[in-house]
Amino acid sequence: MSASSVSSRSINQVPVSTTIKSICCIGAGYVGGPTMAVIADRCPAVQVTVVDLNADRIAAWNDPDLSQLPVYEPGLDVVVGRARGRNLHFSTAVEEAIAAADLVFISVNTPTKTKGLGAGQASDLKWVEASARTVARAAQGHTIVVEKSTLPVRTAAVIQEILEAAEGRGEQKTFSMLSNPEFLAEGTAIPDLEAPDRVLIGGQDPEAIEALSAIYRQWVPAERILTTNLWSSELSKLTANAFLAQRISSINGIAALCEATGADVREVARAVGADSRIGAKFLQAGPGFGGSCFQKDILNLVYLCRHYGLEEVAAYWEQVVALNSWQQHRIARLVVTKLFGTVTGKRLAVLGFAFKADTNDTRESPAIQICQDLLEEGAQLVIVDPKVSEAQITKDLGQGSLGDVNPGGWQMASSAAEAAAGADAVLLLTEWAEFGALDWDGIAAVMRQPAWLFDARALLDPEIFHSANATIKLWMIGKG
Repeated sequence: MSASSVSSRSINQVPVSTTIKSICCIGAGYVGGPTMAVIADRCPAVQVTVVDLNADRIAAWNDPDLSQLPVYEPGLDVVVGRARGRNLHFSTAVEEAIAAADLVFISVNTPTKTKGLGAGQASDLKWVEASARTVARAAQGHTIVVEKSTLPVRTAAVIQEILEAAEGRGEQKTFSMLSNPEFLAEGTAIPDLEAPDRVLIGGQDPEAIEALSAIYRQWVPAERILTTNLWSSELSKLTANAFLAQRISSINGIAALCEATGADVREVARAVGADSRIGAKFLQAGPGFGGSCFQKDILNLVYLCRHYGLEEVAAYWEQVVALNSWQQHRIARLVVTKLFGTVTGKRLAVLGFAFKADTNDTRESPAIQICQDLLEEGAQLVIVDPKVSEAQITKDLGQGSLGDVNPGGWQMASSAAEAAAGADAVLLLTEWAEFGALDWDGIAAVMRQPAWLFDARALLDPEIFHSANATIKLWMIGKG
């Protein structure tokens, strides 16, 4: 299906009011919840309903205790507290909310397929398809349908075909299709939503584009609202994530070279980042990228490139993911090597399990692979994270915690000091601010000697650390 043929279809020819009074968002996860909370907060005249089939998740969004929200983002509780009950609602009544809506966002999970055609690279679009079919069935009158999930380019054509089938049955309903990808960084999602670098809207229907633009213009300067066709909008999201992930893999590759040559990756990054053509962002060496999007989107890009016969392009982007995985295995191997070639039966304190600070999201967290490698080596892991639950770690590691730590097991601790008691090493895997302000003298006193600290985030100042903690050997990523 060509872009020109899409723009000529009836689905995009029905005049719509540029005034949106009611919004429904399908999906109450890391994107849908915060995004709709900010829209409701900034657009008090618009009724916003977030729907999800997961009753427990909806109950958590409705919990009077705002600290129990299912998504942790700094400032999210304040925004939800202002709008919830006024014009922000969370519900499991999916079809009723769709029927009442002028505009429906589709913001559901699109994980990488684990089996079948495209397994390991292509996105699984079953939830997107299910959402589109529900919208086609439940919508009333004219409805603007907006892709919010990260999707492979040309997914809009699939959604449109489903919606057009509903029109073809002679029902009194019509649709306009838009793409409006999110560009949020977890941990800073609320500032990213309240003052975005850009808002991207792709589509062929000028009136539908104007209707959605008018929502964002209530707090976003008009010059930051970019419009494209559907396919450019879908591909822009994948490309943005691929470019950011590429920078992380690039600096991590240089970090390994720094360790081998005596250079300091922080100094190299500062020098390189001072070049205005490059810039300083995403040049922080670490254990690799994680989160819900980077790996999934690059693999999706790889799959699309191979689908269109662009093997060399596919191989290029595939190497970004390969280097990321190598970095995680490298850190685990380095820990084993430094601890006299074995960690069997040794207690290792793991500081941080979320994929980055200021979020409770563990999807594709580097800590998962590093911990799994060390568990296979027989290590006893004691894990501390301010926001990640024991149940989530159990799910990610594929095994439950042990009341008594035995070889190849793990357990939770409530503090770094508790985790480090009797440990041979501390691994700093997530850059939570509190881990940068620990009493390392006190921690050293309870560790088994010789003791190691593996700072995989370069969170500490090595000169200050060495002057105050002569009894702990420090390995810092990217420093020879």
